[in-house]
Amino acid sequence: MPWFPLLISVALVLTFLAYLAGKRPYQSPRSVAANYDNWTRDGLLERLWGDHIHLGYYGDPPQPQDFRASKARLVHEMVHWAGLHRLPAGGRLLDVGCGIGGSARILARDYGFDVLGISVSSRQIDRARALTPAHLSCRFAVMDALAMPMEDRSFDAIWTVEAAPHIADKQRFANELLRLLQPGGQLVMADWNQRDPRHQPLRRPERMVLNVLLEQWGHAAFASMEAVQEHLQASPYGCVNLHTADWSRATFPAWPEAIREGFRRPWAVLSLGPSAVLQGLREVPTILLMAWAWRRGLLRFGVFRAERADGRG
Repeated sequence: MPWFPLLISVALVLTFLAYLAGKRPYQSPRSVAANYDNWTRDGLLERLWGDHIHLGYYGDPPQPQDFRASKARLVHEMVHWAGLHRLPAGGRLLDVGCGIGGSARILARDYGFDVLGISVSSRQIDRARALTPAHLSCRFAVMDALAMPMEDRSFDAIWTVEAAPHIADKQRFANELLRLLQPGGQLVMADWNQRDPRHQPLRRPERMVLNVLLEQWGHAAFASMEAVQEHLQASPYGCVNLHTADWSRATFPAWPEAIREGFRRPWAVLSLGPSAVLQGLREVPTILLMAWAWRRGLLRFGVFRAERADGRG
């Protein structure tokens, strides 16, 4: 039909214009909070991604898997990789950057932790509370990860997944995470990490792609895996038993699957109205750029586990 190519062309033009006009650069924790407030308010992200706003785990080598099930699997894989499942039930766990509470609920329900989840987004916290059954040992609070008011050594474990790119002061973030741990307490972290330019300088096209990715999703900066290790090791609170792994291959399918999910669940988008359709379309270029960066090793999915040293800080 002659109208179909025209419709596709109009959609592509509108998507491109929305993409150019819709930058969301990092300005402060308030800008991060505003972005997540908006994403939670319109409901599109939850409709498509479920209650886990993070990548999924597909195995290494990757195997086909339900998009939402892969996200829950990531939580379980990280728990077992870090050894959290061996900690006694009732331990206090802090989930930094908890989103709408998907990981916190698994950690409380399946592993017996007493969980406090924090986010800078008040709408995320409201949604997390609404989704969490009353019998689960899960609490949620609005909080800046660089200004957490809890006392030193307040938690037996700290969990943070894909929150670090939104935080500008990486050393201060590492210090806060270790400060709040009990001596011997377990830190478990997943991060989107850029290639270390000290080992292989970034070419101009790569720098341009990273800048677009930072601006589109409100990220302050990407750190390399090497830099994250250095920040943890430089903390005055002491860091021991630090281990890392690269899960880029196991998480890569989440990017194309995120786009396919819109076609699998069209009513989830269409039922929210034309603005949601346009919003969904404008996220596609960023997702494709993320997939490109993953394939080239420009960005990696780094996982980290470490303990706070005894008697320091």
